[in-house]
Amino acid sequence: MSKFRIAVLGLGGVGGYFGGKLAAFYANSNEVEIIFIARGENEKALKSNGLKLITSQGEEIIHPSIVTGQPEKLGIVDLVLCCVKSYNLEMAVEPLKPCINDQTIILPLLNGVDASERIKKILPQGEVWEGCVYIVSRLIAPGVVKTSGSINQLYFGSEQGTKEKLERVHTIFRTAGLNAHLATNISQTLWEKFLFISPAATLTSYLDLSIGAIVNDEQHRELLLKLLKELKSVAEAKNISLSENIVQMTLDKMRSLPPETTSSMHSDFNRGNKTEIDSLTAYVVKLGRELKVPTRCYEQMLAGLKEKLSHKMSQS
Repeated sequence: MSKFRIAVLGLGGVGGYFGGKLAAFYANSNEVEIIFIARGENEKALKSNGLKLITSQGEEIIHPSIVTGQPEKLGIVDLVLCCVKSYNLEMAVEPLKPCINDQTIILPLLNGVDASERIKKILPQGEVWEGCVYIVSRLIAPGVVKTSGSINQLYFGSEQGTKEKLERVHTIFRTAGLNAHLATNISQTLWEKFLFISPAATLTSYLDLSIGAIVNDEQHRELLLKLLKELKSVAEAKNISLSENIVQMTLDKMRSLPPETTSSMHSDFNRGNKTEIDSLTAYVVKLGRELKVPTRCYEQMLAGLKEKLSHKMSQS
């Protein structure tokens, strides 16, 4: 029986943690092979030194079976864990075409709720599932990933995937010690996370404040509630079933975070990097217009963020 080949695309915070854990566990396996697809300085560092994964348990150096920047040379793979930033999705996925056949599973683990439909346009022959993660993890140097806190959950599922395939992947994940959950209603799981991450990313970037500074200020909290309610209305118009008290649950979750916590989009704004504004903010406005749901607060934030971006670009 041939090995089950898993390619990890994007070795940042998410791919570095989950891909690293898989590569460490299946290092000498006859059943599962882990491949890292990386580019540039990250590829060089991974090839030379392996992946350094720093967690609260300590540090480990991990060497996958293969590290490559040329996926077209890999042959067919069974599963792709797609862990790139949403703004790089199309560019990152395009070179995978030679690795994909009608049996290949592509599992996106990135922010936003539109990744699967975007991937299907580029890789229509693959079986595209849906997934999301809860983790605080960063690429702090080429080939070095550091996690903070103890949250490291992975949720995945598919309405099209066969029970046998879903359970096989679940077993591979759980056997390697991943905190992985096979979701029976993955759309709901995905949107529950989106209801947390989209308003948090939008507002921390717009106000240039941490989550703690927002939830502890009455005016800022009012803005946050407006975003949450608008997004809940959009989800309902899209026939996504969410808990009745999802707005309060999300607010409570934000209150429970360390007060200095911020979003990766906010960090990207401050560093002058590319941001996930299209997937996390503009997508809500676009969907609201399509579904005829007002998103006035989101529209205001989007206009302000675009102004901020053009100002930064004119300065650089």
